[in-house]
Amino acid sequence: MKAVETISWDDDEVSVTLIDQTRLPEHFRLVRCRSVDRLISAIRRLEVRGAPALGVAGAYGVVLASRKIREKEHSRFMRALWVEAGRITGARPTAVNLSTGVDFVMRAVEEAHSVPAARADALHAAREFASADARACHELGSHGTSLIRGRTTVLTHCNAGALACSEWGTALGVVRSAVESGAEVQVIACETRPLLQGARLTAWELQRDGIPVTVIPDSSAAFLMRRGEIDMVIVGADRVTPDAVFNKIGTYMHAVSARYHEIPFFVAAPLSTFDPGRSTDNVTIEERDRNEVASCGGAVTVPDGVDVRNYAFDLTPHDLVTAFITDVGVMKPPVDWKQIEAARRARGM
Repeated sequence: MKAVETISWDDDEVSVTLIDQTRLPEHFRLVRCRSVDRLISAIRRLEVRGAPALGVAGAYGVVLASRKIREKEHSRFMRALWVEAGRITGARPTAVNLSTGVDFVMRAVEEAHSVPAARADALHAAREFASADARACHELGSHGTSLIRGRTTVLTHCNAGALACSEWGTALGVVRSAVESGAEVQVIACETRPLLQGARLTAWELQRDGIPVTVIPDSSAAFLMRRGEIDMVIVGADRVTPDAVFNKIGTYMHAVSARYHEIPFFVAAPLSTFDPGRSTDNVTIEERDRNEVASCGGAVTVPDGVDVRNYAFDLTPHDLVTAFITDVGVMKPPVDWKQIEAARRARGM
C-alpha cells in the first residue's frame, strides 16, 4: 500500500508542489507555488492542510523564500529571510507544526556564512524535515497496530491521513498499518462540517487504498456509539499542549460521547505536534470566514444578516484521551513531558 505524496519541492521549477485539497474528490489537481505569497494563500485557502503537512509546507516555504530573495549580501539576505519566515509562520495560527517546520529550517541556515550556503542548507534541512515526517507517521502507525485486533470499526473525524502529512498519515496511518498487518478494519468517517474534510478527503484516501469506509453526518456519531457500531475513535491533532489536544472542531464532542459510551478515544500525533511550552491560554483558536457555514455548494444556507461562529478547532482535555499514539510509542495520560521534550530535542525540534 503506497500513500499519496501530498507536498514536495521541485528544484527545476523552483516551486513547492502540492495537491489542491479543495478540489478533491472530484478533481485531482497539483498546484505549483512559485512565490511565498502563493504558498501563504494555499495554506489559508486549505489547498494544503493538516498539521504535519503544514510543517512540511513551512519548511519548503523557507526554501522558496531563500530562492526568491534577491539580496546578495549575507546579513541583508538573512534579515529578509527572517521576515519571510515570520510571514509563513503567521499564515495559520493554531497548528504548531507550521512554525516547527519553519524553525527547523531557519536553525539550519543560521550557521551558513554565505547566501549560496544558506540556500543549500535550507533545502537540505527541509528535505530532512519532510523525510522525518514520513518516518514518524510510519513509526506511529506501527505502534498503533498493537491497539487494533481482528475485526474493528474505527470512527475518525476530519482528515488525518496522507493528505494531512507528507504521506501515510497519523490516524489513518494507524489504520493503514493495521490493515497491512492483517487486521480487518473498516472506517466510519464523520463528514466534518463545514468544509467536509472527512467526506471529501478521508473517504477519497481510503477508497483509493481499498479500505472500507462509510461517511456519516457528524451528529450521527453518538447514536452509532450507542448502537454498538463503533469500537474505537482515532483522531489526529493540530497541537498537543500539556493541558489539551487542539484538533478539528467536533473532536471534543466525540471525546465526550466516547467516554460516556466507554469507547476508547485515541489521539494519533507525532512528536512534532506536541508543544510543551504552551497552554490553552496562549494558543489562538482560528475562526474562519462566515461563508464557509453560510453557504454550501453555491446555495445560501444562512439568511443574510444572521451571525455565524465558525471556529476551526476545539480543545479536548487529556483526561478524555485513552492514549496518545506517537512515533515513540503509545502513551497513556498523564503524559511524561520530560520524555516528550527529550525525544523532541533528539530529533532536532
